[in-house]
Amino acid sequence: MNETAERVRIVDVEVLSDDWYVLKKTTFDFQRADGTWQRQSRETYDRGNGATLLLYDPDRRTVVLTRQFRLPVFVNGHDGMLIEAPAGLLEAASPEMRIRAEVEEETGYRVHDVRKVFEAYMSPGSVTEKLYFFVAQYDPASKVSRGGGVAGEGEDIEVLEYPIADALAMVRRGEIVDGKTIMLLQYAALELFAR
Repeated sequence: MNETAERVRIVDVEVLSDDWYVLKKTTFDFQRADGTWQRQSRETYDRGNGATLLLYDPDRRTVVLTRQFRLPVFVNGHDGMLIEAPAGLLEAASPEMRIRAEVEEETGYRVHDVRKVFEAYMSPGSVTEKLYFFVAQYDPASKVSRGGGVAGEGEDIEVLEYPIADALAMVRRGEIVDGKTIMLLQYAALELFAR
């Protein structure tokens, strides 16, 4: 059993929104390290768990990324056109199965051997989502369609290919600002393309 479970007493859960995903306000008592109990309340946004993957070609030293419009970053001062590693919500599928399908939908590349490299909570102060991070090799022959996402889901995705050195330079210049993508590119620099 989780040791922390004995230190948390849920008092009330209120659903604030159940439109796109579920936003809840939870009131709870938390037992502090000194043994005293403190009443707190937090909002959590539950959108389910997801998976992301970096396509890499070790021979040509390239990676495949995508660019698409993201409203949340747009309203926070970015132009909204975010460069990212392909990703998607699990929607009751296993992380491995979901990321294979998502990569093909978004990039047009069919991958078979995906390798999980780690898991991470991306915004644990308010979002429940855990991401499963994968890598997979690709080559020009593994391109089976144009990609671009599913128009019916509002996706209009541009497929990009960069030398790994250029992608890392784009992180340094602030052109790639997506957290999951930066994590995967740094992993690639340390593990996949290390000389």
